Amino acid sequence: MSKFRVGVIGAGSIAQSHLTAYSKNPEVELVAVADMNLERAQSAADEFGARRAYADPQDLLADPEIDGVSICTWNNSHASWAIAAIEAGKHVLVEKPIARTLAEAEQLQQVVEASDRVVQVGFVRRHSPNCQVLKSFIDAEELGEIYYAKASCMRRVGNPGGWFADKEISGGGPLLDIGIHVLDLCWYLMGSPKVASVSGNTYDKLGSRGNVTTMPRYKAADYDPSRNTVEDLANAVIRFENGASLLLDCSYSLHATEDSIDVSVYGEKGGAVLEPALHIATEMHDSVVNIEPQIASRSFEFGIGFANEIQNFVDASLGRAESIAPAWHGVEIVRILEAIYESAAEGREISLV
Repeated sequence: MSKFRVGVIGAGSIAQSHLTAYSKNPEVELVAVADMNLERAQSAADEFGARRAYADPQDLLADPEIDGVSICTWNNSHASWAIAAIEAGKHVLVEKPIARTLAEAEQLQQVVEASDRVVQVGFVRRHSPNCQVLKSFIDAEELGEIYYAKASCMRRVGNPGGWFADKEISGGGPLLDIGIHVLDLCWYLMGSPKVASVSGNTYDKLGSRGNVTTMPRYKAADYDPSRNTVEDLANAVIRFENGASLLLDCSYSLHATEDSIDVSVYGEKGGAVLEPALHIATEMHDSVVNIEPQIASRSFEFGIGFANEIQNFVDASLGRAESIAPAWHGVEIVRILEAIYESAAEGREISLV
């Protein structure tokens, strides 16, 4: 069987994870890498064995040898490059968020619906073994109807700066960067219910906290501590049409005693914590019972997550499986995120029904 031929648009940090997973997949042939910095594109192509490097992604999309593309650019071009790739006849794996705004996301969804191309969103944490094990329990109705969830990702000093801290490019701060991951996990595990209303708050009290130099943090390639137009903290109560609710909070900067993550779902027959480690609680024979599935790691596994995501994209593109993160899921998550920002700006609950 011929290999699935891939190009990657963008050669920054997240692209390295895509390129690594593609290069280790025996069903994939890496054809090209494109980046506005041709030297960086060529370096990535050389490192991962791609045959060509382009400075203009349009040249990559015009390459007839490419079947599918990963879009690993800044948030402000996710939707536009995804549309261009679909129109060029490529299958698409686009990093999260699928777009900065709902208008961009819905424009992309219209193009997706009019095509026969696979368009998958980079919700990589869905593909981690701990998530898939919990999803199997939920799908088998071991937890019953899920009616409540908590999604939290809190950092004390975690503003990456650079384009992440520029709202015009990123679309937002921790809500669109790290909050989206925990929100998506809960929404996915809850069965992707339709949102009814959102009440949210955002705060910009602490800024980039570039003055703190005693703690390590990830920094964007264009890091500048004086550049920051995004929120420090966001929180929200999200209600769904089926009566379920979700409590969300996330931060880049918070005077907390430690960084933390919490992804939890609760049903009529049982509940589960997915992060920081998978634990399941239920009731048996009039006793409360904790269950710990025996897997290699009960936390998110970065390398395996990306390897599984890439395999799912390849399988979906070749017609062997359904994508577990289709484009419309990305649109619905953006719908929720935009409503949180709208609610925070207007100081009221936003109805989406």
